[in-house]
Amino acid sequence: MNEFSGKLKSPVIDWVGLLIGLSVLVNLSGIFITILGPDGALYASIAKRMVQRNDYVNLFAEGKDWLDKPHFPFWVTAFSFRVFGFTTWAYKLPAILFLFAGGWYTYCLAKKLYNRTIARWSVLIFFTAEHIIISNNDVRAEPYLTGLIVGSLYYFFIASTENNKGALFIGSVLAACAVMTKGPFALIPIVTALGAHFLLKKRYRDLFHSRWLIAALLILIFILPELYCLYVQFDAHPEKLVFGRTQVSGIQFFFWDSQFGRFFNTGPIKGKGDLFFFFHTLLWAFVPWSLLLYAAFVHIVRKHWRNPFLKHEWLTIGGATCTLLLFSLSRFQLPHYANIVYPLLSIVLAAYLHEVKSEKTWRVIRITQSIIIVLIIIAVSGLHVLYKPAQLNVSTVVIILPLVVILILSNKFPSLSNVQLILWRTVLSAAILNFYLNLNFYPDLLQYQSGSQAAIYA
Repeated sequence: MNEFSGKLKSPVIDWVGLLIGLSVLVNLSGIFITILGPDGALYASIAKRMVQRNDYVNLFAEGKDWLDKPHFPFWVTAFSFRVFGFTTWAYKLPAILFLFAGGWYTYCLAKKLYNRTIARWSVLIFFTAEHIIISNNDVRAEPYLTGLIVGSLYYFFIASTENNKGALFIGSVLAACAVMTKGPFALIPIVTALGAHFLLKKRYRDLFHSRWLIAALLILIFILPELYCLYVQFDAHPEKLVFGRTQVSGIQFFFWDSQFGRFFNTGPIKGKGDLFFFFHTLLWAFVPWSLLLYAAFVHIVRKHWRNPFLKHEWLTIGGATCTLLLFSLSRFQLPHYANIVYPLLSIVLAAYLHEVKSEKTWRVIRITQSIIIVLIIIAVSGLHVLYKPAQLNVSTVVIILPLVVILILSNKFPSLSNVQLILWRTVLSAAILNFYLNLNFYPDLLQYQSGSQAAIYA
């Protein structure tokens, strides 16, 4: 019998809630680790300068005008610095909170599309995906962007299904903040998710509804602070030397060079593209769920593609697939770019697991996840033996040892169904891996980061 209620048979203990709580602690476990360079240290220094000079318009790095990322993450970080002081955890805290907000909106969206069970497991999958946990330690713009995008998508979906004007307004605010975090391309997951869903559900009126014109106008209004800052720092000063030349427009860079310029590799910041980059990146970045995710995609396409107008929703798989395909065509690719669709991928996977009924399929899933769990434990052990950290922190042992014991003894829990056992052990393995990295490996490794060590002695 396929029991996917997410709870044990005992009515007292909410095991899903405990696992989500554990995943939250895992994501918080890196909050005091020294900021990783180069990007994290650069972003922290930009926000610090904002506070020190009380200048929230101009972005400077290493004493020079800085034209790369928009202002929103720096404004939020600067606010955190002003309230809590210039500390590592004050830099990371707002990003983690935005990521947690992304988890909440993942729950809301999945519950709206499916049910509470799938919604809770979507959050659990999202919070334990490897690159999400990494991004809460190596903080850049992605935690902000992920929370803002899935939040905006949720409210826009509510606006389209319930004709809710308040939801349209909130969705536009969040979308504008996403644009002020990464540029107009931040709208791609939102637009493709809604577009794919409406097209494949034959909801053409929703696709061309006047509400989207209103939303576009609201977004344009809400990003005016960003455009003002760019104009003041760059467009009003064409004599400034940026990217080795003068006459540089900050507004043009925001709308074109930083977006289409990177996509076509014609802008001042260039990269090298690989058509299959995100396909193989997800193999490690979405661990321990990556192989199940690929299985979910194959299953959904095989079952629903010939009859896309049936009950199945296309919001999540449409938005994630179209976004990853577009990013794959780009010449500028980095692993953390995929983070913004992890909420959608988590919902896709949770819905697939809820749908599986075949005992043969579950047997394959059990074998697959058992192999991944064993590989994770081997990786942690191998890393510890080969890297040989100066010492094994007591806190690491106190936290990880009980998790290892529970993982080993989990087969003895008679009240766990087969499905629950698989997910329970998978989450425990992710927790063991990342508690070790955040509590022992990274703190020891960062002794060799010259910039932070120099700052400690300065």
